Amino acid sequence: MSAPDAAPAWPVEIRLAKDRRALTVAFDDGKTFSLPAELLRVTSPSAEVQGHSEAQRKTVGGKRNVTILSVDAVGNYAVRIGFDDMHGTGIYSWAFLHDLGLNAERRFKDYLDDLAVKGLDRDRPGMR
Repeated sequence: MSAPDAAPAWPVEIRLAKDRRALTVAFDDGKTFSLPAELLRVTSPSAEVQGHSEAQRKTVGGKRNVTILSVDAVGNYAVRIGFDDMHGTGIYSWAFLHDLGLNAERRFKDYLDDLAVKGLDRDRPGMR
């Protein structure tokens, strides 16, 4: 955990896997995360997925085999990731990617739990 006045972690390398199924991000705090495309897609910070409040947040099924088509810089604070299901509206800030990396296991478990509760699964498209 960092001190409240510490500078946020800054990416020093971003690399798309050859199979386009993961994005590896290395940060200046020494941490490196390989973030699966599925996790990036289902946790997209877009309004489509997150809504405008917790009550509007959607769980997206059928993304087990999603791949990343593009990773484009947004200013100097984020990237926009385009996926092969044509989703491309999420802007992934460095802080978001760092947090996602730190909490990937818990976030993926929460996603699987949400799928089960909502009657969705990783292989069949759907959103609730």
